[in-house]
Amino acid sequence: MTAAAPPPHAAHASPNLSDPRAVPTRAIWVMLFALITAFALSQACRTVAAIMATPLQADFGLSAQALGLFAGAFHFAFGAMQLFMGIGIDLHGVRRTVLTAFPVAIAGAAVSALSTSFGMLVAGQVLIGIGCAPAFLVCTVFIARHMPAHRFAAISGLAMSLGGIGLLLTGTPLAWLIEASSWRMGFWVLGAWGVLAWGLIWALVHEPPHPMDALKKKESVGQALAGFGALFTLPHTWGILLLASVGYASFVSLRGLWLGPMLIERHGFSLVQSGNVALVMSLVSLAGPPLFGRFDPGPATRRRWITGFTLLVAGLFAAFAFTHSPLIDVAAPIVIGLLSGYMILQYSDVRAAYPAAMTGRALSVFTMAMFLGVATMQWFTGVVASVASAHGVEPFTAVLASIAALLALGALAFTVLPQPVAQATHA
Repeated sequence: MTAAAPPPHAAHASPNLSDPRAVPTRAIWVMLFALITAFALSQACRTVAAIMATPLQADFGLSAQALGLFAGAFHFAFGAMQLFMGIGIDLHGVRRTVLTAFPVAIAGAAVSALSTSFGMLVAGQVLIGIGCAPAFLVCTVFIARHMPAHRFAAISGLAMSLGGIGLLLTGTPLAWLIEASSWRMGFWVLGAWGVLAWGLIWALVHEPPHPMDALKKKESVGQALAGFGALFTLPHTWGILLLASVGYASFVSLRGLWLGPMLIERHGFSLVQSGNVALVMSLVSLAGPPLFGRFDPGPATRRRWITGFTLLVAGLFAAFAFTHSPLIDVAAPIVIGLLSGYMILQYSDVRAAYPAAMTGRALSVFTMAMFLGVATMQWFTGVVASVASAHGVEPFTAVLASIAALLALGALAFTVLPQPVAQATHA
């Protein structure tokens, strides 16, 4: 039986897959979980520096600034490719986009494992970033297109939580692997994981048609770029992007770069001990997104929640920037890991701030801002650490204080810049 065309008033509504004529809900969940395997790898790749930092510094003689460049290379490539991945999804769909891009990440893992110079190591990170670029975007777009609108925050939170399994593997397991073999073996394992994820997506993901597909005219690449450009003409876009550029970046910069070196240099932790703290931080961070997604307050107060939690996290960074207590330096990252789940509310805010026809593009621009922010913050904090050391200041104090200041500025921009108009209409 051929499904009837949706009524005109449904053109901007998310499809309801409980419709018996639609693809079975179980099949939709299977496809989403297959996509999440790629996102989990992306999570692992973006946080390897926290555990690999010390052995890489030993092998390549890296300064704190060079370490920041290494960690930021993945995120810069990842963020810079978001527009192109968004166009790819618009023109070719979720499946073809991720299957085309992901082999580049596998190649990047091999280049990283075989690196004989710092330049080669950075090149490998750039390739991994390019290949992983669609990893979470395809999940959020898939959820927005094929899941009920009122469950977007909860399902996105679940997807982010499951993808966070990748963070667990770059804690204690990666530390054990590096101590038993080398950091190179870590990259070989990531490459093998990439092959497995690609195979699962190829076998299981066959994206169902979206109800709007039959109604909209196929765009050219130029038209798609113009559509992205239109987002930047909307005044409320800038507050969203400025906060996006510092929120997730603060979590990743701590968990993915500075946590391990801080615990090792401040308190003499071993690599495995610092990996244990990273593992616990990652574990609690898995609970945050579904928790905040479950208790999403809705468009009336959501933005106040986002601002309040951003300032709370900024306060935590400021508080343990100036302490040297092992208890606080272990406990504060764990609390930050749990609170980081509030960022899932930003995805709901983006979805509510734009009409349905712009959702995919808005999410890709938002994701671009997030990861360009991660790259910038990791590079910037590397510079901060080097300058602080040169002036006799404890580098981790300077790094953590600078992250706190950036979070406060992001919250200020989000609050004082223009707000979305009639937000509740699209929630």
